[in-house]
Amino acid sequence: MKNKLQIDIPNELDGIGRLEPFQGAFTKLKKGWMEEETVPPPNKAKMPHASKMCANLKEAILKTKPYNGMTISFHHHLRGGDNLVYEAVKILADLGIKDITLAASSLTTAHDPILPYFKDGTITQVYASGVRGELGKAVAQGALEKPLVIHSHGGRVRSVHTGKIKIDLAILAASAADEEGNATGSHGPSAFGSMGYAAIDSWYARQVIVVTDNIVDYPCVPQSITQNYIDYVVKVDSIGDPSKIAGGTTRITRAPMDLQIARLAAQVIEKSGELKDGFSFQVGAGGASLAVAKYIRKIMKQRSIKGSFLLGGVTSYGVVMLNEGLFRSIFDVQSFDAAVSSSLLNNTYHIEIPAGLYANPFNCGCMTNKLDVVVLGALEIDTNFNVNVITGSEGYVRGASGGHSDTASGANLTVVVCPSFRGRIPIVKEKVHTVVTPGESIDVLVTERGICVNPARPELKANLEAGGIKVKDIKDLAVEVEKITGKAKPIETTDRIVGIVEYRDGTVIDVIRQVAE
Repeated sequence: MKNKLQIDIPNELDGIGRLEPFQGAFTKLKKGWMEEETVPPPNKAKMPHASKMCANLKEAILKTKPYNGMTISFHHHLRGGDNLVYEAVKILADLGIKDITLAASSLTTAHDPILPYFKDGTITQVYASGVRGELGKAVAQGALEKPLVIHSHGGRVRSVHTGKIKIDLAILAASAADEEGNATGSHGPSAFGSMGYAAIDSWYARQVIVVTDNIVDYPCVPQSITQNYIDYVVKVDSIGDPSKIAGGTTRITRAPMDLQIARLAAQVIEKSGELKDGFSFQVGAGGASLAVAKYIRKIMKQRSIKGSFLLGGVTSYGVVMLNEGLFRSIFDVQSFDAAVSSSLLNNTYHIEIPAGLYANPFNCGCMTNKLDVVVLGALEIDTNFNVNVITGSEGYVRGASGGHSDTASGANLTVVVCPSFRGRIPIVKEKVHTVVTPGESIDVLVTERGICVNPARPELKANLEAGGIKVKDIKDLAVEVEKITGKAKPIETTDRIVGIVEYRDGTVIDVIRQVAE
């Protein structure tokens, strides 16, 4: 069957079951939320005054009675500093546990050491918002027995609520916790900030282990995770490398081309009509996206504009704008650098939120639905404004869906910033290799070679042109880029589907086929 983008989607797929094709950004939601069945969280209990403390992680895992075919989950707030995933998987492998589904919120290059467990049958399937490094390459080469499932951050919460992901064991790192499992990431030697992506795991997992290198007196405050969901607590020497978890201030790019793109993007936002008192804003943590925030900050000061809230993955630059009074609040689902943790701990208006409040489409108030402006990146974008942030130029999985489709669908103005080509590889092209965010959710593309507006937004084009911004047809830009780079060579793949990309509502927007070696 074909989805709305005319991409072939199988009716069923071994290891996943029946698939529902993507039919539009809001088609499923408009049918009614009641059609999406949900499952209750598990019942659990402890006897009075029973200790949750375990001598080590292996003891805690043994107490959960692990078994073949189980699903384990982790959160990715530790990012490049994480070593907990490897340690836990190694323990399970040494115990002889096989056929594990790994449902981490995201996997980074820090998790490359678990690759052997992809190949020996310990891990046979992965659900994640992103997979990078050697793991992503291996997935594209067919290392997993069952297809990878890529979902958005909001889509992950929906999958857990509906029972599509049934978590048997969640292992959650915290920078501080008490003996009952009340936990936070906002203080301690390994502080990493918000634990927004871990909340759904703590609520719905059959059993939950909190792992910390910093046991504090009861009660641990603030409480990102609360004790009523926690089965066991483990004190370890280190939850990871703090220098890689939160390595100081995330830096604004100094690359001239990226700065040019950022400056143009800020002009687009200003002339769009969305930059006004009370507007809400989200940018990514990349250098180019932060540069957009830099220019928006300057414009806001010049025009005395006061925004409503900043959202999403939060950097120290966002904290600066909050402290300057440019925004009234920050809603923080993930903190990207060291300066954020202290703000989260001490500023009442720096608010930690769970991923469901951030982006789950199946609730009555996800924050992405209140966004006015979001700035996003792209690995590729096609002439229909469809965006790829998952597969690279060789077809390997190397990125993350993250909140890309969540924020794009909810914002009044979705701006994609990227160069028109990278290293003689076209970024703006006729067709992307893997669609993650549909073009109907993208309003404007900003590149160093021109600004393109989605034809579905004629009023936006009119506003920009009235503000003196020249708008280029995206098809003309693609032709221009192809003359510079040459026509992109198609990625050769086999017929085997090694992964699917879910849209945030659970429908399948694209498939990932095994790379032909």
